Amino acid sequence: MDKGQMTGSAIELDVGGVKRVFDIDNPELPGWVKKRKLTSGGYPYDKKLDKDEYQETLERLQVELVKLLAWMETTGERVVAVFEGRDAAGKGGTIDALRRYMNPRRARNVALSKPTETERGQWYYQRYVAHFPSHGEFVTFDRSWYNRAGVEPLMGFCTPEQYARFLAETPQYELTIVRDGMRLFKFWLDIGQETQLKRFHDRRHSTLTNWKFSPIDLAGMAKWAEYGEARDRMIEATHTEFAPWTIVRSNDKRRARIEVIRRVLQSIPYGGKEEKAIGEPDKRIIGNGPEFLPRN
Repeated sequence: MDKGQMTGSAIELDVGGVKRVFDIDNPELPGWVKKRKLTSGGYPYDKKLDKDEYQETLERLQVELVKLLAWMETTGERVVAVFEGRDAAGKGGTIDALRRYMNPRRARNVALSKPTETERGQWYYQRYVAHFPSHGEFVTFDRSWYNRAGVEPLMGFCTPEQYARFLAETPQYELTIVRDGMRLFKFWLDIGQETQLKRFHDRRHSTLTNWKFSPIDLAGMAKWAEYGEARDRMIEATHTEFAPWTIVRSNDKRRARIEVIRRVLQSIPYGGKEEKAIGEPDKRIIGNGPEFLPRN
């Protein structure tokens, strides 16, 4: 896809090989977005998970998360869970569902703003390491050191040399984390293009959430293909046996939240685990590494 052309709030986009104009300030969502808002990007379902089924399943999993955190406090286990994805992929909502009933003194979320002048002069990973878990803590990152593999190079916030060094050095950095005894999860929440446009439109026209829509989001809409290429390079370079990427197809937020929590619970041998309550993964929604990425 060629770079999107922007005129005010209207952007000309290449959507599946078809030129489309999307005006974020128009309160009426275009029909071509409505038609594929759930199924875009090859998403395997044309309906959301039933709300009652979602709530029932989520509650069972959240009970297991409470058990997990109690076990971590007893054993001293430490967890780091990194959440990445395009803008509006559902990272914040997934983290909220994961942490909702966990003790906030033991389960922390980290969502860092842009680096300060001092932080820009430090070792790149240093500002993230400062928030790593201590004894019995579960820490989620709503965006992480992987900013350097997506937003920063595409928006000109780092040099090509810094970007290349990041891709080369990150596996060794993550090996150090794992060798120190931390359990490291890396989740990429993947959404289709029309799904992203629908979510951006909802944000822009909501009096409650319009603060979430930023100039970076507007610019990001015009760089769909570039973000996809950066995603692919990042995952190819940093998907390892000791720190694998988990890909979650997230057009339906309900299914995505369920699968993320299941993956965490299935991966840790905590006391009192009830396998039946956790259930089986939906392999149409969750998988590992580059081979599970949609090519769109």
